[in-house]
Amino acid sequence: MKILVGVKRVVDYAVKVRVAGGTVELNNVKQSMNPFCEIAVEEAVRLKENKHADEVVAVSIGPKQCTETLRTALAMGCDRGIHVMTDMRTDYMQLQPFAVAHIFQKLVEKEQSDLILVGKQGIDSDCGHTGPFLAGLLNAPQVTFAAKLQVNDKGLLVERETDSGTETIQVKQFPAVVTCDLRLNEPRYATLPNIMKAKKKPVETIKAEDLGVDLTPLVEVVEVMEPPPRKEGIIVGSVDELIDKLRNEAKVLK
Repeated sequence: MKILVGVKRVVDYAVKVRVAGGTVELNNVKQSMNPFCEIAVEEAVRLKENKHADEVVAVSIGPKQCTETLRTALAMGCDRGIHVMTDMRTDYMQLQPFAVAHIFQKLVEKEQSDLILVGKQGIDSDCGHTGPFLAGLLNAPQVTFAAKLQVNDKGLLVERETDSGTETIQVKQFPAVVTCDLRLNEPRYATLPNIMKAKKKPVETIKAEDLGVDLTPLVEVVEVMEPPPRKEGIIVGSVDELIDKLRNEAKVLK
């Protein structure tokens, strides 16, 4: 089995996002691998370690700094990387999921991948569209929000999260697309020896325009605004005062 895993570079989850000029400020902001992509990488590497996969290829789309994110995936255990170079913003402002899915389609066809693992969503745009779009373009089976993945004699047995619990789906046909949720695994930390080894692993660079994909955004983001500041809390002196304020000021009680 050959696995293709998506690796997105996003504003680090611990960084407070700043808005400037009607958009999210990216200059001088720490960026790292999307947490859900880390889970996808971990699952792909585990499948290889358990002899269910022959090769794991990590793919990242974006500016030259994406090479750093790919090196992290290689240090976690991926065999090689593909960097699709573009200077377009990848946080939905310019490069959007439908175009990303078309790029992945080209790479899947080029690499002859059997399984495509991606995070369930990026923490920048929170769309969750790329996996389902890709499955549609490939006319391939998909399982979203995967919480457990097992290889059996019929293919893949995947447990997925739903609003009412979980459901189990048997995937019998490949290529297949799986989007990874939080419960699937806990990503490993890259060790120093593996970080050093990752520097020698191959990373292929492809210009996005060379793939023949229309990258034009289908949706225009007019403006991004920060939420209004939360009002300062107060300390009440008694239960009666609290009830009075809830009833007469907040008007949440009748």
